Amino acid sequence: MTEQVSKQLPLPSAELEVGASFRPRLGDLALDLAKAGRIGVVVALPSDTSASYQLRPPGGGEDWRARSDGRTLRPLPVSVTHVTPLKRDPVYDHRARQAAVPGAIRTVVGQGEDL
Repeated sequence: MTEQVSKQLPLPSAELEVGASFRPRLGDLALDLAKAGRIGVVVALPSDTSASYQLRPPGGGEDWRARSDGRTLRPLPVSVTHVTPLKRDPVYDHRARQAAVPGAIRTVVGQGEDL
């Protein structure tokens, strides 16, 4: 039996061009440069009633606001730390000739904050 290793794709760069703005959607993770690199989940978007993004720490806590043009926000890639197999049967894909085992994914954001 031969061992097959899948290639890991590089993470997309979280850096943007100078002056470029990031327009996050609801639920996106964002790094706020105006708050010393604080990480938050976008819970409200700029609209007619609100002139800014509203963010909340991933584990909960006090909300804060970020500029509506998104200049202080940067995207934050989420890293998978481990996968726990679920107690289900593997699914075999005949076309791909491979099996998949359902699992629960655990991710960690920032300095040990669990999502």
